[in-house]
Amino acid sequence: MKKRIHDIDLFRKYPHEVQEELFHSLISKAKGTEWGRKYGYVDGLSVREFQERVPISTYENLYPYIERVMKGEQNLLWPSKIDWFAKSSGTTNARSKFIPVSPESLEDCHYKGGKDMLSIYVNLYPETKLFTGKGLSIGGSHQPSELNPKVSCGDVSAVIIQNLPIWAEAIRTPPLKIALMDKWEEKIEKMVEVTVQENVTSLSGVPTWTYVLLKRILEVTGKNNILEVWPNLELFTHGAVAFGPYRKLFREIIPSDKMNYLEVYNASEGFFGIQDQRGTEDEMLLMLDYGVYYEFIPMDQFDEEQPKTLTLDQVELGKNYALVISTNAGLWRYKIGDTVRFTSLRPYRIKISGRTKHFINAFGEEVIVENAEAAITKACQATDAVITNFTAAPVYMESEKRGGHEWLIEFEKKPGNLQQFIQVLDDSLREINSDYDAKRQNDIALKEPVVHAVPQGTFMNWLRDKGKLGGQNKIPRLSNTREYLEEIMAVNGL
Repeated sequence: MKKRIHDIDLFRKYPHEVQEELFHSLISKAKGTEWGRKYGYVDGLSVREFQERVPISTYENLYPYIERVMKGEQNLLWPSKIDWFAKSSGTTNARSKFIPVSPESLEDCHYKGGKDMLSIYVNLYPETKLFTGKGLSIGGSHQPSELNPKVSCGDVSAVIIQNLPIWAEAIRTPPLKIALMDKWEEKIEKMVEVTVQENVTSLSGVPTWTYVLLKRILEVTGKNNILEVWPNLELFTHGAVAFGPYRKLFREIIPSDKMNYLEVYNASEGFFGIQDQRGTEDEMLLMLDYGVYYEFIPMDQFDEEQPKTLTLDQVELGKNYALVISTNAGLWRYKIGDTVRFTSLRPYRIKISGRTKHFINAFGEEVIVENAEAAITKACQATDAVITNFTAAPVYMESEKRGGHEWLIEFEKKPGNLQQFIQVLDDSLREINSDYDAKRQNDIALKEPVVHAVPQGTFMNWLRDKGKLGGQNKIPRLSNTREYLEEIMAVNGL
């Protein structure tokens, strides 16, 4: 672990050199693939030549190649044999994405990220007793591909868990046969039954689903809080959604000043970031030696057909960028759909600011997920409320009516005064987003938000109805259409 911290310090100090060397390694390894031959990959290819030759790709652009690999062809996008695919759960759309997972991406990206997470944590907390117990991880499931029974597809968490080395499997819980169950509600019950018998010292997973499990454990055991079940619990490693709105929820169920929280940025496409400082919320070190070469699209150019991308040495603090990656699994100049904002350039640290398709801009207000989560957090703090989930969508203008935003919020603990909650939510959005504030001036374009406090289980019912209960599936926070919001209300008879 100490040796790895030294390596991390090296890419903190020499970020551009590390990325340049990694770029040339990717090109050299892929030059004999069908993709590499098509776009003229040769040793010594410069980044500028790469950007001129290779178009920015969406999933739809790459899918013809991915489909062929799933059917059994090899050496198309990447030279190594690929027989695992991560089923993307970045959205709750009906159409899934299947992201290739090469042996290199599994070992040098996903597993390396997991080991680095432990190394960084131990470096931050040398007094840790983490390894005296087991780590509880909540994953999804996998199954053979419909295109080829020799190929397996599933949540990236399931792909990782299935391929863990023996030593790693020995220090985690629950056992594989439970961790990879596909029926979520049955899995929860089995997880409770097994894990309450263990000495669990750490948790990892999506906050939403982790909380569902912890709450069920308290119901079954009759305990008041999780520390009465696992007194040595000290760490929750979380990702996929911003933790700010959930912090109070976890504080109430794990009431300890010694409980630590570590943010990671682990997606189906790769492992990108790890929180490397104490006390920094949602701010992560960009990991530069995981077989991922980074480019960034300024968001004011995102809608251009082939926007100009920036390399790491060209980014600026505080601006939102769409993330573009080239990886050791054969994703080339691939837009993964996330937006990030740099909080530090020495070293490079980022915050996830949202999704390129998850925003509200029906009236020029340009509200992004980061804005919404920050405002929700402030409203909860001001009214002593605790939420479990939320989504928001526009209310379009009619002949005599102004437009606005409509929110569905599921509270674990309702605010003492819902109107005060709405006021703080609105004021916070106005404070952090000048475009929203301008549209709210004198209710000129936007009226005050409409907030519905929906019954507990509302969002779970919607996910169940879509067959997306559990795993890494999550609720779309914002949408520029009313599709999600109206579906959720219809399923629950609201």
